[in-house]
Amino acid sequence: MKAIQESLEDISYLLRIPQRKPYGTMEGNVKKALKIAVDEKDSILASVPIDLKEKGSTLYASLIDGKGGLRALLESIKDKDPDKVSVGLASSLDTVAEIELLQAPGLSFLLPKQYLKFPRLNGRGIVEFTIEKGDGSTFSPEAGGESRKTAIIQVVVDGYSAPLTAGNFAKLVIDGAYDGAKLSCTDQAILSDNGLDKNSGYNIPLEIMPSGQFEPLYRTTLSVQDGELPVLPLSVYGAVAMAHSEVSEESSSPYQFFFYRYDKRNAGLGGLSFDEGQFSVFGYTTVGKDILSQIKTGDVIVSAKLVEGQDRLILPNES
Repeated sequence: MKAIQESLEDISYLLRIPQRKPYGTMEGNVKKALKIAVDEKDSILASVPIDLKEKGSTLYASLIDGKGGLRALLESIKDKDPDKVSVGLASSLDTVAEIELLQAPGLSFLLPKQYLKFPRLNGRGIVEFTIEKGDGSTFSPEAGGESRKTAIIQVVVDGYSAPLTAGNFAKLVIDGAYDGAKLSCTDQAILSDNGLDKNSGYNIPLEIMPSGQFEPLYRTTLSVQDGELPVLPLSVYGAVAMAHSEVSEESSSPYQFFFYRYDKRNAGLGGLSFDEGQFSVFGYTTVGKDILSQIKTGDVIVSAKLVEGQDRLILPNES
């Protein structure tokens, strides 16, 4: 599954090439992923625990032939439609992630001892935000619907690649730390307030998993100019990351996070953000991306809930 994932993740970088996109290379990547998936069907399904076999088989079928599966992705690439490719790629990667979740309920690496005192998320979770306009106005309607007083945003948080950052965030969400938090906006980010009055969360180290590595780096940024790229890139519209600590850029803020509104017009070479590799990215907006462009300074998080993944959250006194 990791080989399939890597083959597909390469496409997300190829999609960011601003001029002529290398569709031939993308097609090769999907064919490679499809071949592995078909050839290794038995071993993929054998690695899923017996009580989850039925779910595993359904996910596997959807990965191959589903609406957002690999064969559909191949067709989008042949049509040379970058938007369709982007949506299909996200869908295929989501299915891959779900199968990996069934295969590996815990982390595949050991955390350094000094970080075991922090909450950590062993796997993925889903956080649902309810957002309200601060000035009493409404969000634009969903297709054919009415305008909305509140809007829902869902974020998948990734404890595989950022266990401490995702764990701290999930713990804050469960504790209600973001309920009522005011949002402020810059051109490319939507920030929660800095939480200085809340004094909650931990000053966690900067945590970035480099592509091709099996465990995160701590307290160190990546040098994108030298070809170092993170497994969880910031250069995606709707990426979610922690702000830097006010004390040191080697640490993340214990509380303040942001949604990144990636815009390739403000990006550097290869379509990468100038801030790529500098922040602890720990998740992506999967529902409500259209809401991000409508959020203004003064809007409020009415509530944030961990709707999936609480069973994967390890708190320090439990370890």
